Amino acid sequence: MKQVFPMIPASSGVFAVLIPIVVLMLALVVLFAYFAYSSRHVRFEVGEEGLKIVGDLYGRTIPASELIADQARALDLTLDRDHALALRTNGVGLPGYRSGWFRLRNGEKALVFVTDATRVAYVPTRAGYAVLLSVAEPERFVEALRASR
Repeated sequence: MKQVFPMIPASSGVFAVLIPIVVLMLALVVLFAYFAYSSRHVRFEVGEEGLKIVGDLYGRTIPASELIADQARALDLTLDRDHALALRTNGVGLPGYRSGWFRLRNGEKALVFVTDATRVAYVPTRAGYAVLLSVAEPERFVEALRASR
């Protein structure tokens, strides 16, 4: 004859450990889902008030007084090694999507929103950093930036 002896149930301490882990995992899933969404929905608005970056965790409005539009230009980061991204200091670095704060090869600090390294608008600021933006037509973006002043 077989006898069965059940284990004494675990204390509620198991749940005290597992619940925070599950909450953390869910928060990470939500965060990465947001990064995936924002990688396709960021937009850049140029106006008299300045440059507004919408749809990303690192988005912000940069006042026109801080932008150095005369020095803005279109770049191909695959050819321009001085402005290539060298070090991510606070940002997202997924394949095909980089946003946040980076250091460039030339040592300059940059706020980056890059999906296509061959079509980037480079905008220096008076605040001690540059902004690098992937736009379909970087030359047209630079012209719009200069015209908005």
